[in-house]
Amino acid sequence: MGAPQLLSAYAGHWTGDGTGVTVILPPPGTVASGEVRGGAPATREFALLDPTRLVDRVDAVVLSGGSAFGLAAADGVMGALRERGAGFPTPVGPVPIVVGMSIFDTSVRTVAGPADAGGPKTAGPPDAAAGRAAARAAWNGEAFAAGRVGAGTGASTGKWRDRLDPGGVGWAVRDAGPARVAAVVVVNAWGDVLGPGGEPLFAAGAGPQRTAAAFGMQNTTVGVVLTDAALTKNDCFLLAQSGHTGFARTIHPAHSRYDGDAVVALATGEAAGPADLDLIRAVAVDVVAEAVRAAVSAERG
Repeated sequence: MGAPQLLSAYAGHWTGDGTGVTVILPPPGTVASGEVRGGAPATREFALLDPTRLVDRVDAVVLSGGSAFGLAAADGVMGALRERGAGFPTPVGPVPIVVGMSIFDTSVRTVAGPADAGGPKTAGPPDAAAGRAAARAAWNGEAFAAGRVGAGTGASTGKWRDRLDPGGVGWAVRDAGPARVAAVVVVNAWGDVLGPGGEPLFAAGAGPQRTAAAFGMQNTTVGVVLTDAALTKNDCFLLAQSGHTGFARTIHPAHSRYDGDAVVALATGEAAGPADLDLIRAVAVDVVAEAVRAAVSAERG
């Protein structure tokens, strides 16, 4: 296996025809929680991330294109983990805990209707084999690129202006005292990506339509915030909330009825010393904002 690429987690992509999969594989025992704020989410196993639920560990987070169809990619990751003996222990063997989040991209058209109903057909949404391929890329230590790769392959932004500006997948890492914080974000927003001064990075001066238009219900920004600090499940829930603050800082509008915005927070507990949760949360806002901008930086030149 190759070396871990994102703190102590493995991260990998599978890139297909206008769609893809991005997988985060944290070390065993990683604590997790999450929060959905968008009005139209496509998720898998998200309910167990609630701080009141029994299971507090996650074995993988799968980000995919293909809307609800693309959630099938998590099945391949789950199978690969089971073969390695990973998962929540039960009397009949371990059950891998795999959380999935999907964005809407053009691969849905293969299932939703013919080419003349919305554009050319693609090879279809990601499936279990695509998820397994992304996990294999992570374990093999393949380069973890940003831009239009993996789950961000078919992503776009600026749709509230009746535009298709660049989207993609981005990631960033920063220190938070003795701990570190990383973020991986797939940006497929209804709104605009904003620069550090709050200006749209694309379509500056263009007037928003403020309607669902042709792109309503076809958006979503999803992300993973990862820290090596030792946090509880409730701490991770608060950390996920801070990830959404990073969305709001760099995407306008964020968390609309037409987005499925969701964040999962993971804590591996490997950092030395006590965790300063408020510092980690503050850094997470900046890291998520940096990852959002990194997702579209290649298209900006």
